[in-house]
Amino acid sequence: MSPKYITKLEDKLVVVIGGTSGIGFAVAEASVEFGARVVVASRSQERVDDAVKKLAASYPDARHRIRGHVINLYGDNSEASITELFESITNGGRDQVDHVVETAGESIHSLTLPEVTPQRIAEATSSRVTGSVMLAKVVGNYLKKAHTSSLTFTGGASADKPPRGMSVLAIIGGAKNSLTRGLAVDLSPVRVNLVSPGAVQTAVLDSLFENMKFGNGSADFEAAKVMLKNASVSGRIGDPEDVAEAYLSLMRNHFVTGTVLDVNGGMFLK
Repeated sequence: MSPKYITKLEDKLVVVIGGTSGIGFAVAEASVEFGARVVVASRSQERVDDAVKKLAASYPDARHRIRGHVINLYGDNSEASITELFESITNGGRDQVDHVVETAGESIHSLTLPEVTPQRIAEATSSRVTGSVMLAKVVGNYLKKAHTSSLTFTGGASADKPPRGMSVLAIIGGAKNSLTRGLAVDLSPVRVNLVSPGAVQTAVLDSLFENMKFGNGSADFEAAKVMLKNASVSGRIGDPEDVAEAYLSLMRNHFVTGTVLDVNGGMFLK
């Protein structure tokens, strides 16, 4: 009997935007392990090259299945940059993409009500929401139009359980959750989902730690880590590899669309 489960990503073309570090890099690793042809994309050519080298070193037999490309999801030229990426990797549109995963996003520092301005709101939403909309606009032309294909975004648990001082930033997560459901209708039969991580040990989390002040007004990384561990039932901060499993599931399960998948160690239960 031929395998029904472990071959679902074999020889599929998977594009991981933001795949040079953290959760995105873990998704790229996992996709390579499952036999996919993987493209990692990021704004920095240096980081793209480094990620490709790391993946090739970890999976030398899969070197021919690993590529990298520069992309910029933000700013006035985002649509042209996204189009350039997909034109390049699909041989001018003659090939088709099976799965697109978006984990990119600039680190966003705290934006409390006293600090908020129209400009800062626009900057934050451009970084995390506008780029996702432009991505969806373009990839519809390159994704295989079938229920076996998918577009998966990345959100955040603060949309459903915002910590104190995060009410303004929670609108970003809420917007992406709604965007996901709308696109699941508009891009059908392509499936559109979103992974909503809790606290995960990445560079983005480290940047948040830098903005957490305790007691004497200085940053205290250990206190921040303890606080986040205590905020979940699992009592731990997640690893990128934990969250990568969620993206794999959404790519491989052909009956899931319009879904926000929470991966947070049970933080909503406390």
